[in-house]
Amino acid sequence: MILVGCASNKPVIRTTKSSSAKVKSTTQKTSTSNSQKANTATNPNNKNKEIVVKTKTNSTITLPKTDTAIKTSSSTNKSTNKVEVLQATTRVVVTPDIVKKYINTYSPQAQKNMQNFGVPASITLAQGILESGAGTGDLSIQANNHFGIKCHKEWKGDSILHDDDAKNECFRKYSSPIDSYIDHSLFLTSRPWYSGLFKLSKTDYKAWAKGLKDAGYATDSKYPEKIIGIIERYELFKFDDVNYKSEPILVEPIEKNNYTVTHEVIQGDSLYSISKKYNVNIEDIKKANRLENDNVSIGQVLLIK
Repeated sequence: MILVGCASNKPVIRTTKSSSAKVKSTTQKTSTSNSQKANTATNPNNKNKEIVVKTKTNSTITLPKTDTAIKTSSSTNKSTNKVEVLQATTRVVVTPDIVKKYINTYSPQAQKNMQNFGVPASITLAQGILESGAGTGDLSIQANNHFGIKCHKEWKGDSILHDDDAKNECFRKYSSPIDSYIDHSLFLTSRPWYSGLFKLSKTDYKAWAKGLKDAGYATDSKYPEKIIGIIERYELFKFDDVNYKSEPILVEPIEKNNYTVTHEVIQGDSLYSISKKYNVNIEDIKKANRLENDNVSIGQVLLIK
């Protein structure tokens, strides 16, 4: 793994992995907006060398470790009444309702990116959910960084210092989440080792998830499964059709006062095997977690009893 020091000469914010991240100083101007960069996007065959993304967010789904930035954790925070765990640059636990609201908010931009850059909307959304904790992680809140992209040599914009594998690592800071989404697509299109991805069908999200891992985006062997799991759980593949529009989702809070046992889905698990393990009814598990069918995916955290 290659780590690059913060090259930005602008003031930066310093944060830590703790839940109450401390702000040392705030950033000011942005030298070049990412929306401007979008107009000069390089194509997948660009020879410009660079390193890979690095993230560590927290939310309802479990994230994998990436080559240059992504890490994940599967343990749940018992002090919160959440359903799934996602870890990217910070650790958070979120409910499916939070994830659905995130999808409603950013799916239009993911579809726009697909048209402009060729990255499937389902892949963009799944990575954003996983790495930003569905928008609840420290970096996404303090720096609008939804993909855990580090500064790297070429970055001239604002930055934030966040404790990751090492203390005070330099991450990009954006003026808005939309800029982060655009920069994510630029990141993939401007590095030659990802060029093979753009030969794949935009609707083949499974091949894209595996291709990202093979190209070095993630070091976690389960990264493709986790991305695919998020896509299928929330039916993100629908957004790979540019004509598909999500409908507003009305959500009600899940009553979790009496739930003290959770289970993280691992390889080989099914609702049947989980129900037998904890001696509970399958329908009760589905009701507690608002599951519409019997499908579960690796890394999903279920309320049991």
